[in-house]
This record gives sequence, C-alpha cells and structure tokens, in this order.
Amino acid sequence: MDARMMLATAGRVLDQLRHDRRSIALILVVPALLLTAVYYLFENEVLPPGMPRTFDRVGLMMLAIFPFVVMFLVTSITMLRERTSGTLERLLTTPVHKADLLFGYGLAFSIMAALQSMVATAVAYWIFNLDIEGPTGYVVMIAVINAVLGVALGLLCSAFARTEFQAVQFMPVVVVPQILLCGLFVPRDRMNDVLESVSNVLPLTFSVDALQEIAAHPEATEQLWQDAGIMAAIVLAVLVLAALTLRRRSA
Repeated sequence: MDARMMLATAGRVLDQLRHDRRSIALILVVPALLLTAVYYLFENEVLPPGMPRTFDRVGLMMLAIFPFVVMFLVTSITMLRERTSGTLERLLTTPVHKADLLFGYGLAFSIMAALQSMVATAVAYWIFNLDIEGPTGYVVMIAVINAVLGVALGLLCSAFARTEFQAVQFMPVVVVPQILLCGLFVPRDRMNDVLESVSNVLPLTFSVDALQEIAAHPEATEQLWQDAGIMAAIVLAVLVLAALTLRRRSA
C-alpha cells in the first residue's frame, strides 16, 4: 500500500463530498436531528427525585448508533456510484492498488465521521445537557470508531451490490440485527442462549458495552479500552476484507 496514493484517493473523495450538499447534510445534520427527536420523545417523562433521565441512557447510545447507520448508508451508496459510473474501473487500471483505494475511501469518510460525531456529541451535551459519569472525550472516541465501523461495513457490502437499491437492502441484514441485539433494548444476559451468543460477536455490542462503561465510571476502565481495541481491530479487518473482495468490473 502506497501512502501517497491513499492520501490522494482520500483527497479526491473529500473534494467530491464538498460539492455534494445532500451528502454533507446527511452526514453532519441528520444524526443531530434524530438525536433531537429522541430528546423530545422523553421530554415530558416524570421521574422520582434523583432518578436519571431516560435520555441520558438512550441518547448516549444513539450517539454511536446514528453515525453507524448514516455512514454505512452514505459509504455503500457512494462506493457503488464510483463503480457503476466507471470511475473505479478506470482507477483500477492505474498503478493504484486496491488497498490504496479502500483505505483512501476509509480515511476520507472517517474524517467526515469524526466531524459528524463531534457535531452530534456537541448537540447532546450543550443543548440537551447529557449527564453521565465519564468524560466527553471518550464518548466522542467511541462514536468516531463506531462511525468508521459503518464506513468499513459500507465499503464491504458495496462490493456485493449492483444498484443503489441493492445497497440499501443490506441495511436489514447487516445493520438492523446489530441494533436489535446490541443490548440497547434488552440486556444481553436476559436474551435466550442463541441470541446472546450472536450478540457477543457483533461489532455494535462492543460499542454499547464501551459506552455503558463510560456512563458508569468517571475514568477510563480496562474494559473500555478492551472494547475500543476490539472495535478498532474489527474495522481494520473489515477494510482488509473489503479490499480483497473489490472487483475490477461491476458486471
């Protein structure tokens, strides 16, 4: 892999995104709007004195889930457009290696993912007064890793789609099961044995576990760093797998 080629690819993708206002809005604005909707869902709840707000728990998890979903969707469709328009085909006839392309795309969208996570986190803390034990920096770190995970999975799934509709069809296969089984709705130890076993290996599960550690502890714990490390390793493995499955032709 050539670092110059990778950076050149990332620069080209960022330049394309700069001229695509709809994608910019989807990446930077939509997660914050969805978080706003979550806040107002619980606006009128009545709690006993000293009881934490539901938003402090659910909103924290949404800071990871919304970027994950949005970046998966944007990345898979953008990569598919590159393939169907012939851009990817032309690039692969040059000395650029497939790994340069995939990691360049990953870098570009990771930068956007970082911006997205910072915007959403700022909204949660400064507008809706999200109140948890852990520091904001760790929340941003997990949100960014989770968004990059969405990027990596989007790049991988785009290799198996021929149309944008097919790319969207991967959502209920790849994204929805992770949201249902990550422990957000039902604690994993209350699931039946089969579902718990599946949830134990899903990437989003480690994200939720990490955020729960941040919510409960004022300092970073060993479990937090372990979950973050596993997520980072999964992201790297998925990007490598995406490079191996990248096809020269779309048909």
